[in-house]
This record gives sequence, C-alpha cells and structure tokens, in this order.
Amino acid sequence: MTTFRMRARGPFSLRSAARFVAGFSAGQGGGDEARLDLAFPAEHGWTPVGVRVTGDGAEPVAEVVANPGPVPAERIRAQVERILSLDVDGTGFPAVGERDPVVGELQTRYPGLRPVQFHSPYEAAVWTIIGQRIRRSQAAGIRTRLATQLGEQIDFGDAQLPSFPAPDRLAGLREFPGLTSRKIEQLQSVGRAADDGQLDAATLRALPAAEALTRLQTLPGIGPFSAELILLRGAGDPDAFPRNEKRLHHAMAGAYRLGDDPGLAQLEAIAERWRPYRTWVALLLRASLAEAGQADQVRLSR
Repeated sequence: MTTFRMRARGPFSLRSAARFVAGFSAGQGGGDEARLDLAFPAEHGWTPVGVRVTGDGAEPVAEVVANPGPVPAERIRAQVERILSLDVDGTGFPAVGERDPVVGELQTRYPGLRPVQFHSPYEAAVWTIIGQRIRRSQAAGIRTRLATQLGEQIDFGDAQLPSFPAPDRLAGLREFPGLTSRKIEQLQSVGRAADDGQLDAATLRALPAAEALTRLQTLPGIGPFSAELILLRGAGDPDAFPRNEKRLHHAMAGAYRLGDDPGLAQLEAIAERWRPYRTWVALLLRASLAEAGQADQVRLSR
C-alpha cells in the first residue's frame, strides 16, 4: 500500500478542511477529525482511486487505499495536493490578514483553512451543469446518485465512498432521473471534453485567467459563473476574483460595510488587497456567510 507525506508551506489545517468538506453538499468524506477520505477518478486515465489523508500538522500523510490502474503515485500525489491547495505556497497568506483587518479576523476564525477543491475541473464542470436552476440539495442528491450508480465503490475499510464516473460514462449517458434532456446533452459534451484533455487542470492553470475562462465558455452549458467555478475550484487557481458570484459579493458588502449594492469595480478594488490569494480569501468569506446562514436556521427552528 502506497503512502506519501505532503508538506504544507504556510498555515494549513486538515481538520478545518475536513469540516469544510462535511458542510459542502457535493463533497465526500469529512467530519470533525483530522482525516479526509477522497474517492475520485484520477486525471488523464480516469482510473478510480481512494486516498485517506490524516495528520493535522504541516506534513499530512496520504495513504492510497485503492489504485487498480495502477496510477503512478506521483500523479495521485499531485492531484491530492491540488485538491487540498497544498500545491500553493501559503507562507505569505498571514500577511494579507495583517494589512486587511477583515481578512485577519476571518483567518483567526478559520485557522489553517485553505480551499478544498473539486477532485478535477471535470467534476466541477459536471456539478455546475447539474446545479443549474435547481436547489443545491437537489443537485447534491443527483450527483451522489450518479456516483453511486455509474462510478466505482472505494473501500476504505471502515467506510465506502463512490468515485465519480469516468468521463466516457457521462459521454454515453442517455437518461438519468432528475436530469433534463438538455442537461444530459451538456454532460455528454463535458465527458467528451474531459476525455479530449480540454479540462486538464495543469493546462487551465497555465493559461492567463481570461483565456482559460473564454475557453471554458465554449462548452455547452458553461457560462461566466460556471467557468469561474471550474477554474477556481476545479483547476485550483489561487488568485482570481469571482466576478460573477453574487453570494460572495453580498458577503463582501456585509464584511466591509459597503451598503446593499456595491459596484463590481469597488469589490475588485478591495480584492486587490488579497493578492496573491484572492481565491483563498473568497473561500473564508463564503465560509462566514454559510455559518451565518446556519445560525439563522437554528434561530428559526427554536
């Protein structure tokens, strides 16, 4: 069984990552301990693999529990590091909080939290299409059923998780409960694009952000919002501002006391303070907004 040790440059908490995944309806694994189980098709060959990550220090350990391919260990390592944002040097992140008190307060509230990405841009693209015009909980249910029925079950010993189906299975999809014929066609296109290498994470990250977003929007069903999600949370670009995410803009308006309807230029100017970690700060604001929403739900239930 293959095991490898990763190294976090700068603040990182696996426990925070696990909690984040547990609260994300499209995630897998998670919980309230320093352990994260990941089941996913490895990029390029799309062989399903299972990886258990443990250790809440600067050197988390990844144990490959399933690798029938077999996929080379270095490729699995690179994908896991990107999923956990460990491929980015975070030593300069505390300085962002020192020059921006709002960010500093968020860093204190969520110590060591980095973005936990989708397993691949391919899976991010699928999620954006499934979720269009339906509730998030509905989309999560459809995604889980797709993984369970069309993917492979990964045995972690004390639990089983489904790996999302490989792109060729989606390319051949004809019908599925909860998905319209139009979404089926769009998912087929995403499957073919992923198989052709159009959703390769390294390629998307290497392009200028504007060019990557333009390329992504050539796919059926992928608009500006979806393209940003794929680039930021699929390919893992650490320093881009989500221009089309209204919930994030709402969170910024509250945190920086900007009124009800701040302009995009004003928001982008504030985000300039966050460089080169604009995506990371956006995650902390998003987490804060989700926490506030959970608190409201608790108050309403009483």
